[in-house]
Amino acid sequence: METLELTSKSLEEARQAAAEQWGVASDRVDVQVIEEVKGLFGKASVKVQATLKPEPPAKGKKPARSSKAAESEPAVEAQPEPAPETKKAPRAEKAKAKPAKSAPAEPVAASEEPEEDEPREAVVATQADADAMIAIIDEILELGDLEAEVQLKSLNERYVNLELYGRDVAFLVGKHGEVLNALQYLVNVISTRQHGSGVRASLDGNSYRNRREEALTRLAEQIAEQVRDRGEEAVLDALPAFERRVIHKALQEMEGITTYSEGEEPQRRVVIAPAT
Repeated sequence: METLELTSKSLEEARQAAAEQWGVASDRVDVQVIEEVKGLFGKASVKVQATLKPEPPAKGKKPARSSKAAESEPAVEAQPEPAPETKKAPRAEKAKAKPAKSAPAEPVAASEEPEEDEPREAVVATQADADAMIAIIDEILELGDLEAEVQLKSLNERYVNLELYGRDVAFLVGKHGEVLNALQYLVNVISTRQHGSGVRASLDGNSYRNRREEALTRLAEQIAEQVRDRGEEAVLDALPAFERRVIHKALQEMEGITTYSEGEEPQRRVVIAPAT
């Protein structure tokens, strides 16, 4: 009895792969799970042992008046595996304003990026910088066995704006953008160590960044109104640098309000205060 071991994303994919290798119909293959393997970003695969079942005896037709032997039935063709169901990306949690001195924030990865109000060197991203960052992300996606690709959206001063597409983007965004923030941070660390150009990646998937920016802007405006009415400053929860910039930008033209940051990474926070 023929057997083989192989690793695939699901039992059905393993069955189909074994059937193709043996050149038989998939219903002649038995599969048993040997080990379940958890990969990066919540992806999983299974290691299985496939066994080829004996071929059933051919069924002959009833003898007819002709002396010719009945022809054997044709082999059953392998049925194509149904397309895997696309996973929907998790919805971004709506930011809610709180009175007093705290604002809700989501757990995020630290960032090495300077804030809007901090000095920075004049750095301009190029196509070569974008190509290098795309190569880094492609390698990570390959190692994680993820069905996704990255494309360049735009170059904006020192930022390379990249967008993730594909079936597994939901895994790369993660709950409240945690995985996306961590992946962006990792790409920037690797890029800095390899090239040291000061260029930064801004990574998005399923338009999460746009939704998050809108939520942060609404939150900042609500808290700023409370600060102006009460005459007391409010300290937001820790945010990564690129999200702190959203707060600074949203309130920079608001009358009677000023913003600044305090603390050390990864606990650096935005303070919304009455203008003096």
